[in-house]
Amino acid sequence: MGGRGLQWMTTLQILVSLGIGLASTAGFATPVQDRQNLLDYFAGKFPAIPPGNYVYGSLAFDPDSMAQYKSIMDFPPFGSVIDQAQQMWNTPFKNGKTYAGCFPDGGKNVAGNYPYFDVRSNKVVTFEMALNACRTANGEPAYAYGDPATLGKLTAYARTLSDGMLMNVKVDGAAAEAAFNAGKRLFYARRGQLGFSCASCHVMEAGARYRSEILSPVLGQATHWPVFRGGGDTPVTLQARFAGCDKMLRAQPFALGSTEYNDLEYFYSYISNGLPLKASVFRK
Repeated sequence: MGGRGLQWMTTLQILVSLGIGLASTAGFATPVQDRQNLLDYFAGKFPAIPPGNYVYGSLAFDPDSMAQYKSIMDFPPFGSVIDQAQQMWNTPFKNGKTYAGCFPDGGKNVAGNYPYFDVRSNKVVTFEMALNACRTANGEPAYAYGDPATLGKLTAYARTLSDGMLMNVKVDGAAAEAAFNAGKRLFYARRGQLGFSCASCHVMEAGARYRSEILSPVLGQATHWPVFRGGGDTPVTLQARFAGCDKMLRAQPFALGSTEYNDLEYFYSYISNGLPLKASVFRK
């Protein structure tokens, strides 16, 4: 399709291959059932891992790496970057207002509500989009979507204001469910020259070691981005990671902030509902 090499597998085929039942009489799971199916699947596959530990990704499978992570997080090497981003957050716009004025309670405990489906624009709105909307509403130019030095850095700090908040993404109404299902189809679609899907690694092979890395489950993946990888000071957003994965599959990535990646992030985030946000964090 359009040179992207997408090979669509139906939700039914994927779930049957995993041994996950479908509760809907119409033959297609609702978002609530999708999330519960995955919770049940991972509970059966990894009974010793509490669901709350999935916010740590692959660290949940490796006690040594978890210990290293906790040691690093005592004095995170990216602390100066978060300090810089905090200054960005607090610096008034030319009209004297700040980002805090665009969000309830000054931006505290709001990031877990994103992405959400906006009925007026008929599209998914991510937290990065909301931050840019704040800028333009106050007469400032939008940052480039995916730019780690501006929007990525700002997002990393803004999410710290919601650290510990439980993910609380809503899928209400037919249009919102259609966007969720579009993200779900992309998650289960085999694409690229290697013919893998997101689910290939993060459902079927979750917990397995690939080269030097352990593949993390989809549960909890949306809770801790942007991350700072390998001791670096450049924040990596969730959608940048989507693009990186597509490149590894030898598939043409979608643009950051595209409808495709926004819908995929919507699916990922809803699946992680009920798990606490972790911001900002280190990853290998």
